[in-house]
Amino acid sequence: MRILPDGDFVVADLEYTAWEGSLANRWSAPGEFREVVQIGAVRVSRTDGFREADAMSVLVRPTLNPILSDYFTGLTGITNADLDRESVSLATALDLLAAFVQGLPILTHGGDNRVIDAECAEKSLDNPLADGDWRDIRPVVESVTGQTLMSADLPAYFGLPVLSGAHNALADSRALVQVLAHLSACENAPRG
Repeated sequence: MRILPDGDFVVADLEYTAWEGSLANRWSAPGEFREVVQIGAVRVSRTDGFREADAMSVLVRPTLNPILSDYFTGLTGITNADLDRESVSLATALDLLAAFVQGLPILTHGGDNRVIDAECAEKSLDNPLADGDWRDIRPVVESVTGQTLMSADLPAYFGLPVLSGAHNALADSRALVQVLAHLSACENAPRG
């Protein structure tokens, strides 16, 4: 798979504010600005068989829409109480992610870097990952599946074990690693 780096890399996923119908209308309704609520990431050792070398997850306090919608909470399981207990600012979360990434390529399913870029621009924040090596795997995955699937749905599509915690950024990152390992193995399988 051409999008995969030769060495170690990071798979990252975001959960961001959402409301009933916001995906379908591409967050175009009044007040529907996508703000990061959770960042999950897995550092992957490709040379060691796609082994998870490290993982991180951080909750982020949205500021434009500080109260999570019931739709979002139902989808992700993340509550306003969780944010009250555990969240950090977007700037802090991005610094944590940058330290975790350590300059490695970052693979996402859907170009999550554009969501980060837009939020940083809206809030006049410096983005410590703006010059990172972001790679969107969605086009490659869609070329194989012929359809648009959510990250959490991909393992089932490929007949892989389904991980618990769909729509949790860390669980979805792990699901993507599983799919990337599978696709890489299929690509490298001997052909007869």
